[in-house]
Amino acid sequence: MKLTIRLASAETFAEMATWRYERPYDFYDGDVDPVLNPERFYEALDEDGSLVGNYYFEQKGDALEIGLGLRPDLTGRGLGLEFLLAGIEFGRRRFGLSRVILNVAAFNERAIKVYERAGFRETGRHNRRFDRWGEVEFVEMEQAADGG
Repeated sequence: MKLTIRLASAETFAEMATWRYERPYDFYDGDVDPVLNPERFYEALDEDGSLVGNYYFEQKGDALEIGLGLRPDLTGRGLGLEFLLAGIEFGRRRFGLSRVILNVAAFNERAIKVYERAGFRETGRHNRRFDRWGEVEFVEMEQAADGG
């Protein structure tokens, strides 16, 4: 998958708001919560210029926090690891940080397996409250600077 990664456009946010995932992944539907920090979002486009997903990057101390989402029709097709690694490579180059961290909903075992394959390990857990979902447990993960 050859990707072009760049700051997300208004069109990208509008398209992401239409994304609908199957349960239990509907937690990630694009219209659930407003985008609070649009400057931290990047769009990922394929060779045809179609939106395939997005990344979120935020510097937290000496670490780069990454978030990501694949377009719903592309999930569950074995593309996650390649998509994740492309985002990490981009983020490390763009922000000059080697330590990478992320948070993932504990129920999202599919994503956790991908993150573990990329060398991430659990470093903690916390709960976050959502109006729509109630209390949701998150797994905090970190990847070694060498990717595992």
